[in-house]
Amino acid sequence: MPNSRRWTVTAAVAFAALAGALVVGWWLGPQDLARWRLVAAYLVQWSAFGLAVLVVRRVPAERAVRWIVAGGALLQLLAVLWPPRTTDDFFRYAWDGRVQAHGIDPYRYAPVDPALAGLRDSWLFPGGHTVLNHPHAPTIYPPVAQVYFLLVHFAPGDRAHPLQVAAGLLAVGTSLLLVVALRRFGTDPRAVALWAWCPSVALEAGNDAHVDVLGAFFVVAGLLVLAGRPGAATTARRALAAGALLGAAVGVKFLPGLVAPALARHRRRWLLAAGAGGLLALTYLPHLLAVGPRVFGFLPGYLGEERFNGASRYPLLGLLVPSAWTPMLAAVVIAGTAALVWWRSDPDQPARSAALMAGVTFCVLAPEYPWYALLLIALAALADRARWLVVAAAGWPAYLVGALHLPTNETRAVSYGIAVLLVLVIAVLQTASRGSGPPGSALRASQGGFGRTQVGIRRLGRLRQGGRSSTGQRAGAAR
Repeated sequence: MPNSRRWTVTAAVAFAALAGALVVGWWLGPQDLARWRLVAAYLVQWSAFGLAVLVVRRVPAERAVRWIVAGGALLQLLAVLWPPRTTDDFFRYAWDGRVQAHGIDPYRYAPVDPALAGLRDSWLFPGGHTVLNHPHAPTIYPPVAQVYFLLVHFAPGDRAHPLQVAAGLLAVGTSLLLVVALRRFGTDPRAVALWAWCPSVALEAGNDAHVDVLGAFFVVAGLLVLAGRPGAATTARRALAAGALLGAAVGVKFLPGLVAPALARHRRRWLLAAGAGGLLALTYLPHLLAVGPRVFGFLPGYLGEERFNGASRYPLLGLLVPSAWTPMLAAVVIAGTAALVWWRSDPDQPARSAALMAGVTFCVLAPEYPWYALLLIALAALADRARWLVVAAAGWPAYLVGALHLPTNETRAVSYGIAVLLVLVIAVLQTASRGSGPPGSALRASQGGFGRTQVGIRRLGRLRQGGRSSTGQRAGAAR
């Protein structure tokens, strides 16, 4: 059997194992029922995923990319066939959409407020009780997410299904954007498998319908628009559009703001900031006029609930310093990483620095909600930095502690501690591998012929742009 065919078959078998393990996980039911059997399914999913993305790199690029995107679409299709298994957030999404459809600002009332009694039904309020989380608090979700909830409310379908279909379509759309972006950045387009085939993307997009996939979509779209055509200058219009898309990502959830330090040295940074700030102002203004300072909803309560001012929020740092110092050390580490990213970021390859910023922040905060990591997964795929996926996977053990009767903080410390060690080991091995080869071999190996051509085109374009620009513009480009 020829090598290409052998690798294709191996990748197909690994992908089939991944899809089968996902189906088994959904078939097992919610985590409180499946418990350790679900853990075994997750282990098979991530093992098959790791093998599949490793082997698919051996398949010729054009054929592999088509199969990767189609395979990702198949996983999303399988995901929407099952009801959400590991979350109840979609209930709140549906409620917020319903409230807005009746002309009521979602930040004004809590779901149990008597003013909203006429909107209750047996799905969200069975037997007089509610399935909504935090029913005594107004919504926490920012205004761009609210627009999304309203749009999905009018989509055909019943209960959670429209939200699942919308999230699955966004995941597939993100895959398509990643393929284009990877090619423009001169990166192997097969890296799209890090997103399209990732178990968390299937679990948290098409099945659990988490709105975080919309934020990831906007981040990839914004960085793609900013990249433009190889060799083309970043125009003011494109910078504003990219900023607006990145602002929309922040308007879904605030985590995509972690991309900002990677763009702080961009030549069009002020236009990027204007686009992002303008979009956020435009979407927040109607709510601000309607409810005033209550526009942030449950956010202050959430920050307290998640203990951001306490030692238990930062389990890894608690191993290094006394517990009273951990919030301060966390702020120093995150701020220091942002400063390093700002100083070292390549404006033409922002995804690499953005992935570093997000990855370190996740290690510091150790979130126990695996859907938060959809941002990190998208950045890891765009940067072709597979090592950050171990950090994305680290949230799963912490999320399952209730079903498995494990201690929360200790489980978070162990899972994220292992992830940090793996990231460091992989980084050291990759550095050593680059250093052991002939000069330039690592660059050629990582980029391939297509990547070298794209990088050369971009460099030629920058040289031409510099020849036509003023002295000040050349100095800005040199930074």
